[in-house]
Amino acid sequence: MIRKATLNDLHFIYDLYMHPQINPWLLYEPMSIETFKPICHDLLEKDIEYVYEQGGITIGMCKLAPFTHRTAHVVYLGGVGIHPLFSGKGHGTKMMREIIDHCGTAGYKRIELSVSVENEKACRLYEKVGFEKEGILRKYSFLQKENRYMDETMMAYIM
Repeated sequence: MIRKATLNDLHFIYDLYMHPQINPWLLYEPMSIETFKPICHDLLEKDIEYVYEQGGITIGMCKLAPFTHRTAHVVYLGGVGIHPLFSGKGHGTKMMREIIDHCGTAGYKRIELSVSVENEKACRLYEKVGFEKEGILRKYSFLQKENRYMDETMMAYIM
């Protein structure tokens, strides 16, 4: 089940964003929970942070940030992550299908995302559920810790 995140999810969200296996693929540099709290509060205030649960256990997360005006039919999917303890068990596919269903029910016609060209596992997952590659965003993300840029693939799912 996908649901909107609450303040009770702060530690899960923080732990997932900062997990060494997941952090390189997400938006935020490693930081303390105290530094992360205002970021999480902002995501919750904007009402765009979601968590994915199975059997009452929180397994994954994502952000769904809607566009406006002429692009109000588009939602940006970001911050997608499955906790490594649950990786490789089909949860990514289930979560992505729920995200797609949720977006369709909400009336969106297009879901877009960007993913590191180096994150082959995520690229395969997105393609498996119907996202298509639309182009490369060169030197799009900067990994401060590694002092390097990463290219990202722009992908979209059209309802």
